Amino acid sequence: MPQADFRQARRALLLTLAMSGLAACQTSAPAQPSKILIASDSTAAFYGASRYPEMGWGMVLACSLDPSVNVVNLARGGRSTKSFVAEGLWEALLAQAAPGDTVLIQFGHNDASRNRPERFTDAATDYPANLRRFVADVRAKGAQPVLITPVAQRKFEAGKVKDTHGAYGAAVRAVARETRTPLIDLDADSRAYFTKLGEEPSKRYFIHYAPGEVAHFPQGKADDTHLNERGARVAAGLVARRLKALRLPVSARVRPAAGEPRLVGGPACT
Repeated sequence: MPQADFRQARRALLLTLAMSGLAACQTSAPAQPSKILIASDSTAAFYGASRYPEMGWGMVLACSLDPSVNVVNLARGGRSTKSFVAEGLWEALLAQAAPGDTVLIQFGHNDASRNRPERFTDAATDYPANLRRFVADVRAKGAQPVLITPVAQRKFEAGKVKDTHGAYGAAVRAVARETRTPLIDLDADSRAYFTKLGEEPSKRYFIHYAPGEVAHFPQGKADDTHLNERGARVAAGLVARRLKALRLPVSARVRPAAGEPRLVGGPACT
C-alpha cells in the first residue's frame, strides 16, 4: 500500500474509534441522583389528605431540595428506635440505602413512653445503643448518617418552650459527638423558634383547633406534639438550613426557603 494511502486509512480508523467512544459515552446511563431517607416517628411521617391539616416535616422536606434529590420518607407514627427495628422498618430502609445517600435519623418522642414496653428505651443505655447501631449500619452501606434531635413540643414555662426531651435529646448529641456523626439539633432550633413566636401564636403550628374548625377534628383538638401544615413546613425548613450548613455532599443541593411558609392545603411545593 502506498504511504499516502496508509496514512489516510490510519486516520480513518482513529476517527472511527474516537466516534465510537463518544457514542458510548453519550448512550451510557446517567448517574443516579442521591436520595435522602428518613427514619423517624409521627412528627416526620406522611399523612394522607384525609388527615389534613396534620402533616409531618418529612412530607415537605423536598420543597427545600434540588429536584434531583429524591426523598424516601419511612417515618411512621408511634415508632421508637426499638419498634422501628422490631417491625422491620429499619431493614427496609437499609435495603434502599446506597452509597452517596443521606439518612436522617430522628427519634425520641416514643422512646420515652415508659407505659409502652414495645416502644420504651432507656435514655442511658438502649436508646444510645440503638442510635450507634443506626450510624454503623448506614456507614456500612456507604451512605451518610445524620442524627437529629426530636422536634420540640409546645410546652411553655416562664415564657420559654421547655426542654421536654431532656435525656433523650442529650443522648443524641452525645452519640453524635462520640461517633463523629453530623448533628441537626432540631429540638434546640424549634424551641428557639416557638419561644420567639410566643405561647399563644405558636398554637398555629400545632394541632390546635376548635370544634367544627376543621373536618378531621370535628370535636376540636389541642395537641402540642403533632404538627399541622404550617408547623411541618417550619420544621422542614429548620432541618434544611442545618443540612445546608453541614457541608455534606448533599448540602450543595439543599435550597432552604426564607421567611414564613406559605400554606397550600397539602404537601405540594409552592
